[in-house]
Amino acid sequence: MNTGTASSGWHAGERALQSRAGVANRMAELGSRVLRDHMPEQHRAFFAQLPFLVTGSIDDEDQPWASVLAAPPGFAHSPDPRHLRVDALPAPGNPLGDTLHAGASIALLGIEPHTRRRNRLNGWVTQRDAGGFSVEVGQSFGNCPKYIQARAPVFVEDAVAAPRWHASTHMDEAARRMVASADTFYIATAHPLARHGTGDMRAMHGVDVSHRGGRPGFVRLDGDRTLSAPDFAGNFFFNTLGNIAIHAKAGLLFIDFANGDLLHLAVNAQVIWDGPEVEAFAGAQRLLRMQVESVLHRPGALPLRWGAAELSPHLEGTGDWHAAT
Repeated sequence: MNTGTASSGWHAGERALQSRAGVANRMAELGSRVLRDHMPEQHRAFFAQLPFLVTGSIDDEDQPWASVLAAPPGFAHSPDPRHLRVDALPAPGNPLGDTLHAGASIALLGIEPHTRRRNRLNGWVTQRDAGGFSVEVGQSFGNCPKYIQARAPVFVEDAVAAPRWHASTHMDEAARRMVASADTFYIATAHPLARHGTGDMRAMHGVDVSHRGGRPGFVRLDGDRTLSAPDFAGNFFFNTLGNIAIHAKAGLLFIDFANGDLLHLAVNAQVIWDGPEVEAFAGAQRLLRMQVESVLHRPGALPLRWGAAELSPHLEGTGDWHAAT
């Protein structure tokens, strides 16, 4: 199978979805310009001002996980355009704990919700030590501010005195409440070769982590094992959906912004391109349907608290599941 071309910057899954959406030629020309192998100065400065990084990784069973690392601003800093140093390590119970070893694929999303700014970095861990880890850049690129809810974080010192977590195969009532009320989630996906890629193709064959936003309740629960979420018009990169097209496993992260609870879900995902559900959900280009395989709930694990959110103005033309059913 032709898994991608180094010159285009897109792998086979991404290119297949770009072709289906009718933007293949445009994205083939754009890829080499927007997917950098280094961070521009503004990205380097941006990462250094953040109090948290959304992080994607993949475990030994090729399951992607989405998680978050948080510390006072400056904990992420760039010694040079090809590297980012993160002075933080996963706490006990964090699914990143066993995945961030030297050589591992990693994805980092720097996002500043109150300014609706975000930048992405995909690469691999070059070193892990007692104080943190270092990342070499494989792909660095910006993202548009669409669908980000504006909310400002406050760092809470010693917010987590004793880490707690609960693992299960089903979502309990607390987990269902978090999903049903969410206006934001993060999704980690991976190329099938993410743990084995080498050479010129390695940058394309890694892990990715992305943001998804909608009106509160934009993720629908069907029982305690199936989730559905609309996919709105974006930048046509199809990083997330392109990975899902060739590797169906994904990891979701939901955050309770009021109390710092974290909910990690391992899912099998598929893209629904058309049909009555897509047509009935205003603004949806397609749907993501996700079967929950495992659940990890970490109460109060994030030492950040947010106030009320200002919903993205781009959501004005979108619907909800009540209207779609």
